Amino acid sequence: MTFGVALSFIFYAIAPSWHFILLGAVLMSLFNSTYQPALMAMIADSLPPERRGMGFGIVMLISSASTTPGPLVAGILYSQFGLVQGMRISYGVVVALFLVAAVLRLFRLKETMVSVQKPSLNELFQSYPTALKESFGVWKKIPRSMFYLFVSFAFMLFGFATVQLYLVVYAVEVLLIDKAVWPLMLTVLPITMIALSIPIGKLVDKTSRKLPILGSYVLFGGSMWLFVNGDLSKLFASLLLVGVAQVMLNAAFSALQADLTPKDQRGKVNGFTNFANNIFMALGSLTGGVLYEHVSPQLPFFIAIALIAPCFVLTLTMVHEPGKREE
Repeated sequence: MTFGVALSFIFYAIAPSWHFILLGAVLMSLFNSTYQPALMAMIADSLPPERRGMGFGIVMLISSASTTPGPLVAGILYSQFGLVQGMRISYGVVVALFLVAAVLRLFRLKETMVSVQKPSLNELFQSYPTALKESFGVWKKIPRSMFYLFVSFAFMLFGFATVQLYLVVYAVEVLLIDKAVWPLMLTVLPITMIALSIPIGKLVDKTSRKLPILGSYVLFGGSMWLFVNGDLSKLFASLLLVGVAQVMLNAAFSALQADLTPKDQRGKVNGFTNFANNIFMALGSLTGGVLYEHVSPQLPFFIAIALIAPCFVLTLTMVHEPGKREE
């Protein structure tokens, strides 16, 4: 499926019209949603319970370090080749790097499940209805706290999705930030994540999983407030807060999800959460686009801020850390 993601980006690189972009997006979503639950389950299986915060922190450190040059390279390509040609080159680079990742996963990943069978492509399609039913039924086999954790995270994703696709548009068209300055400002995100991944991962292991999640919700709300009312300094502070919140949320959420979910159920839980979260994000993007274009550019930000409160309360009152963490 990683090979499939790589090939889907070819449609972006060669697209003569938006129809090719749509096809590439559909294929990318299909392949991504298939391999990501398995990959996240393998990571959780490979980490000891007492070191999961640090483990997921290191995963974020590696991914952040590898993406730090991205905005700078994008800015250079935009300056040298313009928007369209620069984007085509960028997508070509994405294809090449995903192919490298696919080769590494093909030859270097080791299976974490003991008794597994290799399904044929025909079996994959035939088992889809059963797999979908089992993914919905998995919530009967795991603690209720995991369900409430998923619900709060899904609504937070919906709120963030209402603004995510329009951050650069709002910054450039409404706040009048220079197009060449924006990619430079974006580097604060990976730099912040690199600096904080290991300390926050250690904090998650030593203290609590839930407190960093609650703190990340507050930081996300504050970052959106700074962004919607922003100038250059406020946008910088907003992106800094987003970076801190992402590290806290990703490390703590992933660790707590692994703590609450038995090993043989992680694929189903990851699959269902990806399935549902993609729906929530799609609805959030659609809602944000309609409101941004036809009502007010600021309204999606206010919706994202308003949704933080119920997410915070639900996590605070209904999510409980387990007495014994799953292996």
